[in-house]
Amino acid sequence: MDPPLLPLVEHPTDFPDVRDALVEPDGLLAVSRFLTHDLVFSAYERGIFPWFSEGEPVLWWAPSKRAILSTKEIKIRRSLKKRIRQSQFKVSINKAFEKVISLCSQVPRKEQQGTWITSDMIQTYTTLFNLKKAHSIEVWQNEKLVGGLYGIKLNGLFCGESMFSLVPDASKVCLVALCQHLNQLSYPFIDCQLMTPHLEFMGAVEITRDDFQELLKSVEQKHITRDTSQSDWSPQMLDLIIK
Repeated sequence: MDPPLLPLVEHPTDFPDVRDALVEPDGLLAVSRFLTHDLVFSAYERGIFPWFSEGEPVLWWAPSKRAILSTKEIKIRRSLKKRIRQSQFKVSINKAFEKVISLCSQVPRKEQQGTWITSDMIQTYTTLFNLKKAHSIEVWQNEKLVGGLYGIKLNGLFCGESMFSLVPDASKVCLVALCQHLNQLSYPFIDCQLMTPHLEFMGAVEITRDDFQELLKSVEQKHITRDTSQSDWSPQMLDLIIK
């Protein structure tokens, strides 16, 4: 696809105001010739994210509607509670980031055709993981990795990027585990970017771009003085508590 004439982003400070995003296609804001961890992290801090296909220039987006999930209001259906209580799954954090992002790029999804997780994205987000700015949740069944998600941790907000599931409910368990972990750290929301039926089923809602910008400011101000221990995100097993 040939993007319309857009601002060129070459440095983290080059991003334009999100209010300058196009109406059609919704939210297209800027373009860059390359993808770096500095650009990605700076974009997320501004409510912007990259989304493009292999062979395209790097496209940056700030859509008019943003999907968010409250960590306290995730919907856990009865059947899922039963599977979790039966200990069918084990959950970990940051134990298999590279496997998770690789499988996210390979496993088909009902709502999407193909993948936007390019080789450049895999390399960039792996760098962010090594810098302790990106994190993964993994779900295991019989010692096999069957589900996972990854995303970027900001000051007070987790920005989910993608998830995969090889068996029923595995990605749902990922979201439940992430919400419980973030709740313990007083992180109120997950940025889910764009709404899907799966996310809506789990309790995600849409808010306007302006409201999302206010949310970014609010959570940052509340967490700016909080000292988050690195041990909160060290590779470890997570216990799921289902009432």
